[in-house]
Amino acid sequence: MSDRKRVHTDGAPAAIGPYSQAVISGGFVFTAGQIALAPETMEMVEGGVEAQAHRVLQNLKNVLEAAGSSMSDVVKTTMYLADMADFVAVNEIYAGYFSEPFPSRSAVQAAALPKGALVEIDAIALAK
Repeated sequence: MSDRKRVHTDGAPAAIGPYSQAVISGGFVFTAGQIALAPETMEMVEGGVEAQAHRVLQNLKNVLEAAGSSMSDVVKTTMYLADMADFVAVNEIYAGYFSEPFPSRSAVQAAALPKGALVEIDAIALAK
């Protein structure tokens, strides 16, 4: 028997494939990677990597809240960057969305991200 529960919110982009925005299972919330799509338009936000990072993290926050969790419950993130030269800028914005103790994190440069995104972030958080 599966203890998986699908999470959906209109506050984040709709899934553009066969996946859920997040799944709650085993006491954790597992989010899909969030890119900088505006939920209302499903278009990438303009303004470069900084604007994209803010949109990505807001999408992530909205998904977590729809799951009954929060950014303060995040235990692990993975950050994918189209260009590792953007790490410092994204890291500065990222730090504004989390507090001590910060989640563990991996940062990876990806050859390409969906829809030409500059940054994508997924998370694992504690479920409440």
